[in-house]
Amino acid sequence: MNNITPPAHCTFEPDDWLRLARQWHPVARSCDIAGAPTKAVLLDEQLVLYRLQGKVVAARDVCPHRGVPLTLGFHDEEGIVCPYHGLRFGADGRCNRIPSSPDQPIPAKLNLISYAVEERFGLIWVCLAPDADQPALLPTMPHWDDAGFQQINCPGFDVNGFAGRQVEGFLDVAHFAWVHTETFADPNNQVVPAYNPVETETGFAVDYWSSVSNFAADSPQQAPEGFSWLRHFEMHLPFTATLTIHFPGESHLVIMNAALPVSARKTRMFAPIARNFDLHIPVRRGARLQSARVRGGSPDGGNPAAGAFAARPGSGSAYSGRSQLNYLSSRPKAHGLRRIFPGVRRQR
Repeated sequence: MNNITPPAHCTFEPDDWLRLARQWHPVARSCDIAGAPTKAVLLDEQLVLYRLQGKVVAARDVCPHRGVPLTLGFHDEEGIVCPYHGLRFGADGRCNRIPSSPDQPIPAKLNLISYAVEERFGLIWVCLAPDADQPALLPTMPHWDDAGFQQINCPGFDVNGFAGRQVEGFLDVAHFAWVHTETFADPNNQVVPAYNPVETETGFAVDYWSSVSNFAADSPQQAPEGFSWLRHFEMHLPFTATLTIHFPGESHLVIMNAALPVSARKTRMFAPIARNFDLHIPVRRGARLQSARVRGGSPDGGNPAAGAFAARPGSGSAYSGRSQLNYLSSRPKAHGLRRIFPGVRRQR
């Protein structure tokens, strides 16, 4: 494992950065990563992503020779090429060519600093500093691999706020009657029925039952009179959550809120979606529709909290990262956060 430290000009406290670096985070959609070097930023760390022989490589975006960003380069069939001196980097970020010294052995110091990578739910996940003793678990997503479900992956978009605040918006249900009244919520239905979160190995889960419909108010399709809607939330620390919406009958819609902490003040949001209805709609068209809904917070297939956080740019100013971690770890059981974020104390 690389003995890494926070990057220069890091917006996180050093201890918080290391705790978060031990977790898995989404950095890109799988479909967007091919052979060409692609840029991503995770926890203020500049990354280069590329695919070689079907496998994705994630590495620090700097050529170890003279420090040039590799995302300024190009690629061939054997790796990505630095535009300054032509050094090429292939599998696992290993240097496999030095044009100026083709007959000399390639020193190990010219290999890239690479990171652990996994592909799941149509996303690329990266862990900067895996903990060998307590490795973090990757998030799960209900129904993604189930037969009869269509998989949709919307393009990512940026939020001017901390990832913890963004995922809070996804989990929040009390804002429906205040934010989404032009789409599905009833402004007079403000009471939130009681619900009981249950701690899990990676966070918590909760069943939320209410009379708030998931059909648009002007939709010709409505639930039967008196229908109780079930929204099942699963939180996977630190910044990933899923929502499974149970429609009348056997229809289910699953939305993953996968937040990439670009910095303590900026988040990139990904939203894989699985559904077992409207399967006649082509995936590409479905992705366009769902992307618009996720950004706008429409209820019939989008992020029910998107409107809330998207309408509040800058909510992560003054480093809400510290207050978020302190708040979560101050809970009596903290839904496992004392284990996942050990040593984070309540802010006084």
